[in-house]
This record gives sequence, structure tokens and C-alpha cells, in this order.
Amino acid sequence: MPSAEIITIGTEILLGEIVDTNTRYLAHKLRGLGIDMYRQTTVGDNVDRIAQAIQNSLESADIIITTGGLGPTVDDPTRQAVALAVGVETEFREELWEQIQARFRRFGRTPTENNKRQAYVPQGANPIENPVGTAPAFIVESNSCAIIALPGVPREMEYLMEHTIIPYLRSRLDLRSVIKARVIHTAGVGESQIDDVIGDLELLDNPTVGLAAHSGQVDVRITAKAETIDIADALIEGIEQEVHQRLGDWIYGADQETLEQVALDHLDSIGWRLAVVEAGLKGEFIKRLASARGPFVGGEVLTRRLSEDDLFDFILLYREKRAVDIVMGLTIIPDSEQQEIYLAMITPEEKTLFPIHYGGPPENAPYWAINKTLDILRTI
Repeated sequence: MPSAEIITIGTEILLGEIVDTNTRYLAHKLRGLGIDMYRQTTVGDNVDRIAQAIQNSLESADIIITTGGLGPTVDDPTRQAVALAVGVETEFREELWEQIQARFRRFGRTPTENNKRQAYVPQGANPIENPVGTAPAFIVESNSCAIIALPGVPREMEYLMEHTIIPYLRSRLDLRSVIKARVIHTAGVGESQIDDVIGDLELLDNPTVGLAAHSGQVDVRITAKAETIDIADALIEGIEQEVHQRLGDWIYGADQETLEQVALDHLDSIGWRLAVVEAGLKGEFIKRLASARGPFVGGEVLTRRLSEDDLFDFILLYREKRAVDIVMGLTIIPDSEQQEIYLAMITPEEKTLFPIHYGGPPENAPYWAINKTLDILRTI
């Protein structure tokens, strides 16, 4: 199968000033085309470093996609870097300049002289008109590899990928296969326990099976390569059934399903309305529940952490105040060595306290505690 590498360009990404969403989008699209992803790189706005990254990728990839660095300013160096990487100069394209001027006229603006930089591309490049922005893209081809330079603005990049680049890749690579993935979500169990149960499946070649651990959750990813979507689905289905058989109730959903939605759907099925009280989580538990649909009526964020006795007393009063069936109280008490987590629950049937010791990174304790609580809610 053909391979691809993505090079994201922008010093602002390296400094953490913006979040790179382009790589995730591109990787997903390439996977759907049946193109293997070998490497993802982020490089600052430096011509020599970008050129070196491209030259490194030329040795191993069939497709190189860059995003960013196509603007009009002096710190938009992608055009020069691609030219340097393939050993050519940049050249001015009059038709690109006319496209840029026409775009500005539609915006009711006048281009400045530095916008002319965007009409330069490496010699021999195939320019790509950008109907949704002012930065033209381009493709530099060789016998073994194609370098595709796309704008960094997500809306522009996604438009060009959908309307121009995907058809180009299908034609150039004669793509007749796909890569499809299914992500199975588990909660209430650790990565090592899951590995102990399905470790033999992780040795398969196609489909492949891998684990991704999060705070209080573990994902099982099944990825299949095949000639068609239907064949890929069939390959995944067989392994997915085996995973379900082995992991059982540890599994709560797949793909876009969330733990909070599954928990609220369960409460809705038994006719219970939920309210929560939290302390030490900065409102994150309430935000998670509020983002889902279902019988969540609201919650309260306390500025002080409660002892287990005080927590029970408080949520008992809060349950009466909100007139709900079930109320959950969740508080984190930091310790020098571990986080003490108290989870209290009052339902029409029981009054329960779950004292939990968390010894992982303190910054992950809120997420672990929330997922632990949601896992309890989905199974009561």
C-alpha cells in the first residue's frame, strides 16, 4: 500500500499557541483512502529545517503533505523550502497573481505588494487554485513521490483536500483499497488487564488490534486493510465479536459513543433523574454531563472539599432540594502521595460510599474520578 507523511509547519504550533487539528483530519482522510501513515512531523517557520524534513520524507514516503506557511509574510517559508528540498528555484506565475487579485476583489479588498509572494511556486510545480482563500496550493511531482503543499487555515485545507487532493490521490496512486478502523471503548478496567485477556489478538497482521489508555478508560482499536469497505467491515466484525465475548461488560460503546451519554441513557431507561455535587474538580463533572442528552437536571460546584460524612449530609439535602431520584457527590482530597477520592451516591434503593485511592499523576485524578463515577452510573 502507498505511504504518506504529514509535515505541519508553524512556530506557533511548536510554542503551543494553537492546537494542530489539521494532522488529525488529514490522517483520517488518508486512512480512509487506504494510505499508510508512516510519520507526522511539526516544524517551525524555518526554510532549512522544513527542507530537511521534506528530504527525510522523500526517502520513505509516496506522498508528502505539508500544511501551513503559504501566507504572504516573510515567515511563510513553505514555497522556498519545497523548492530547496527538490533543488529548484521558485518562479512567479501570472495566473496565480490574477487569481489572488480576483479573490481580494470578491472580498472587497485590495492586495498589498507582499501578496505577490503567494503567486510564487517551485519551478515545475502544478498550482492548485484556492477558491475559499488567498493562498494557492501546489503539487511538486517526481517519479517516486508527490509533495502536496496546502494552506494551514483548516477551512481552506479541508476544502482543497476534499475537492482536489483526494481525486488527485485516487488517480495518481490508482487507489483500490481502504483502511477502516473501529474503536471499542471500555471503562472500569486497566490497560494491563485488557492486554492480559486479548493480548493474542494484538499480534494479528490484518486486522490489527491496539490499545490506547486514558484516565479511567481504555480504547481497543481494530484496523483493517481491504479492497473495499464491505470487506474491511467483515474483517473488523469477526475480531470485534471476539473482543466483545472476552471483555463483556467492560465495554460500554464504540467510536463516537461517550461514557457520559451511555450513563445518562441507562438512567433514562430506568426513569431516574440525576443531580450531582462536586468538589475539587473545577466543574468538569457537570460539564461532561451537561454535554450529553438525558435526565441530568444540574449540579453544584463546591469551593470547599467535604469529608465523607459531610458529603453524605450535603447530597441528601441536595437530593431533596432538586427533587431527583439519584444524586452523586464527588470530592477529591489531595495528599502528598496520592489523591483521596470520595464518591457518595443516594438512590431510591441505597446509600453508598465509594472511597477510592488514586496514585497516578495528580493532574489526571479529576478525569479518572469522573470516568470511574460514570462507569458506576451506567451499571447501577
